[in-house]
Amino acid sequence: MLYGALKLVLSPLMRALYSVRVDGLENVPTSGPVILASNHQAFCDSLFIPLVASRRVTFVAKAEYFESWKTNWFFRAVGQIPMYREGGDAARRSLGEAERVLRAGGCIGIYPEGTRPPDERLHRGRTGVARLALATGAPVVPVGIRGTREIQPIGARMMKPFKPVEVRFGVPARLGDRYGHRLDDPLVLRQATDDLMWEIGQLSGQQYVDRYASRRSQPTEPGSGAGQRSDPARGTPDRSGEGSAEDREVLADSA
Repeated sequence: MLYGALKLVLSPLMRALYSVRVDGLENVPTSGPVILASNHQAFCDSLFIPLVASRRVTFVAKAEYFESWKTNWFFRAVGQIPMYREGGDAARRSLGEAERVLRAGGCIGIYPEGTRPPDERLHRGRTGVARLALATGAPVVPVGIRGTREIQPIGARMMKPFKPVEVRFGVPARLGDRYGHRLDDPLVLRQATDDLMWEIGQLSGQQYVDRYASRRSQPTEPGSGAGQRSDPARGTPDRSGEGSAEDREVLADSA
């Protein structure tokens, strides 16, 4: 109930403050399970995607938001799922909650990069999206969002008004049609994730860097080679850490 009320109130306000352009909305199924997998440039990504989507979007949010009463009530009221980044049983429960939403015909929003990157490039995706898609049969719609980092840079609490935002929805992919249900094959999960990140990059226009995002790390120096796109169809991506517990378990982080 709160989700619908907030969208009703915030939609006209957001559209008055920002020039929002939407492309490919017809690619989002109007019913049935679906995963919206997006790049992640700012916290407000989680505002603009539901704003333009034609259906309710349940995001996976970092567990820290649920630890304080100041934010816990809000995130639970709008149906968000806490994501425990330490892995293990807690992370599996988060994955299970997302599966239940999908099996009930819902829409899950998720950021495969796992967190907001330290720069404007697109980083290597976590395999939780592919795991969810293969487990439930839900199609994955790649999403590219632009302009939100300028609206709300990392560390900024307030959003700058009167700036453009573009949200582009790509063609849905049914990973099960290509990979079956091989959840126990880390190479399949990695390949499916790399393919998805390539699609997201085409929509967002970002340069791809084949390493996991971390705001604790420094941006790669130009010319180092780490910032070049490793296209699964044309080259071999860096598979260091393949099959690690972190890669298998971490879904997303709305930080």
